[in-house]
Amino acid sequence: MALTLQEKIEDARQGVYLIGTTPPKFDTDDIKLQAIAEKLLGRLHEIEYDGVVVYDIQDESSRISAPRPFPFKETIDPRRYSRLLRRLSHLDVITYKSVAQRSGAEFNQWLDATHEEHNLNNLVLVGSPSSTGDVKLSLNDAYKHLGEHDHDFFLGGVTIAERHASKGNEHERLLTKTQQGCKFFISQAVYNAQATIDLITSYARSCRQQGLEPKRIILTFTPCGGEKTLEFMQWLGISVPEATKYRMLDAENTLSESVRICRENLDLILRSCAHLDVPLGLNIESLTNRKEEIDASINLYRLLKATMELSLAERQIA
Repeated sequence: MALTLQEKIEDARQGVYLIGTTPPKFDTDDIKLQAIAEKLLGRLHEIEYDGVVVYDIQDESSRISAPRPFPFKETIDPRRYSRLLRRLSHLDVITYKSVAQRSGAEFNQWLDATHEEHNLNNLVLVGSPSSTGDVKLSLNDAYKHLGEHDHDFFLGGVTIAERHASKGNEHERLLTKTQQGCKFFISQAVYNAQATIDLITSYARSCRQQGLEPKRIILTFTPCGGEKTLEFMQWLGISVPEATKYRMLDAENTLSESVRICRENLDLILRSCAHLDVPLGLNIESLTNRKEEIDASINLYRLLKATMELSLAERQIA
């Protein structure tokens, strides 16, 4: 019998391979929504993957003063898209939820509906992008509400290696989030391999010192097709080292070069962290709806999955 996504994530011997996507814009009707979902799954039909991550896109303009490179477009409720993708693909879905906009009581109602109406169980909660906005519910309080809720959700958290590079305490956040119920973590898109290596190393050491089993960290990678996408990546807070930036922009084909860089970064992370016994996974996304970047994300998925499967096989032989 096939393992569920939850079982795969919790079994360190298993590989975990996900595709990340965003919900369509808010005025999408049911017929158009079905067509969009079928088109996405049609692109994925030749690859083997364990599930889909559906993001909850929020206006993050309060986090940064620079203008957003691509205009913010409100989307449909991510649960609506998650439910459809799961029905059509017969695979598990992880649904992101930004918690800041609702009160505690409203969040509890959201959890009820998520379980009873949408039949969704795998969640990643996200806090406010900035402390200056109108925050009705903190991430810590949301974790508390979820922990006290009648229904049992499989909870994941976000991890940001860039935060570790600047503050040196992201591994402590992972330990705290684990105490709050998180069973896995999904990273922000990786373009700075060393920041990710430093985070995983600090996390592994802290787990070892405290006698804890490390939770799985699912690493996100995304292709970059040009200067506009790169600008958007940096606006989102993704760390792109200067040498990497110019290597992509000065290449004959920026998109192909970005795929090579992602492959090199994953290989470096795997080689540097193989001895740490932190289970890893992959999440591949396209940050834009440009066809060439979406197609490149599928090629990137194939390449990185093969890289990680080889690393996993080598570790099991050793």
